[in-house]
Amino acid sequence: MGEVEETLQRIEAQGSVLGTIVVNADGIPIRSTFDISKAGKYVELLRHLTALAKGTVRDIDPENELVVLRISTKNQEIMVGPENGYLLILIQRYERYSRA
Repeated sequence: MGEVEETLQRIEAQGSVLGTIVVNADGIPIRSTFDISKAGKYVELLRHLTALAKGTVRDIDPENELVVLRISTKNQEIMVGPENGYLLILIQRYERYSRA
């Protein structure tokens, strides 16, 4: 678990990262930088959306699979990485890369 913890700490140290949530196969947040209420809200909505996205990818190409679900909004980017029954949810500030 040390390697996973080190990776999460490295991700969370980035200035644009607002928080992370690790969710087990039962949909329970097992690690979060958010309070339990906020983490629960993200998990509830993103688990369902991720399941739909996984099904869509499989329907389009049965030999393919979802690696990362990325959602960009006006203010944030949300990335969900499903892996081995777990979900890693990363929320970061949306930073525009085109600077004048």
